Amino acid sequence: MDGAERTRSLLAPADPARNVVVPPPPVPARNLIEWAGDSELAAGHRRGRPTRRLVLSAGTLAVAAGAVAVLQPWQESAPDAPGLPDRAGGTVLVPVAYQFDADPPAAGPRLRTLASKIKDAGYDHRSGRYMYHHTKIWGDPVMTSPDGRHHVAFAGETKVWQGADGTGSQVNTQLEPQYPDQESREYWQRNLDAGPAVGGSPIPLPPMELTPPSADPSQLRELLKVQYGAGAASKEISTVYARYVVPRSTRAEILRVLADVPGLRWRGVVTDRAGRAGVAVTFDDREHDQQSLLIFDPVTGELLAHELLTLAPVRMGAYQLILDTTWTDRIG
Repeated sequence: MDGAERTRSLLAPADPARNVVVPPPPVPARNLIEWAGDSELAAGHRRGRPTRRLVLSAGTLAVAAGAVAVLQPWQESAPDAPGLPDRAGGTVLVPVAYQFDADPPAAGPRLRTLASKIKDAGYDHRSGRYMYHHTKIWGDPVMTSPDGRHHVAFAGETKVWQGADGTGSQVNTQLEPQYPDQESREYWQRNLDAGPAVGGSPIPLPPMELTPPSADPSQLRELLKVQYGAGAASKEISTVYARYVVPRSTRAEILRVLADVPGLRWRGVVTDRAGRAGVAVTFDDREHDQQSLLIFDPVTGELLAHELLTLAPVRMGAYQLILDTTWTDRIG
């Protein structure tokens, strides 16, 4: 237990910050790490600590560097689907339904078939100075109740325009609170105070080295860290698709490389949280009580979503939706 936690335990109900929601920092810690040396974050599962501080969620989902938070009144935000709408604001997240829930087949053969059939994406016929990504994430950071049982995180929407030299612009918008279970919703509806809306402007992204992923299988295996298993590979694939505009040849090779990673299961046709049809693969990491889920576009092979779930009980840990990717010459 660190000093802040000991102090808050001693203060108990007299803690002046007991019901205060701490907004995300203008520049997340992950981005500072990337700017300083592109250090890798651990992909392992982190359990919630008994503290009111904001803590990083399990398997934090990577986004491009730089952010400006724009806090909005969350009562007015529409909930994601799948999920249970909360009349007081926010959503209880429900895991994505699988076509093959019990006894799913091995993913390898189906990933190879998908790789051989994918077609061009819209951006394959476009060019521009900037890579544009529109993503939505949940699970970073997470607020945990003092007893460690109840969790809440605000969904966030990010738009990034980034050039080949790393420069560009990014804006992050904080959305509604979302909960991994009904008990957390009920707890935080009693204890969570919505902060006032705070405006902000886009900030420039600093220069950084960006090397687009190669279609060479050996280089891809190294980039995706497949030697560390399917969980690490899933995280790296999510990072690649959230940072780069991935061409068709590389998308196909990513699927082939993933097909050779042991432990992946084919979950069939699914619908992601943005209502898009996709095909899904999962990896169950029993040692860390965690499941990694990847959802791909069945036509283009693009990554649509990456999610992390706990296995016992089954509930959401984090998600990233890649809502749009393209090339553009304009920011904004």
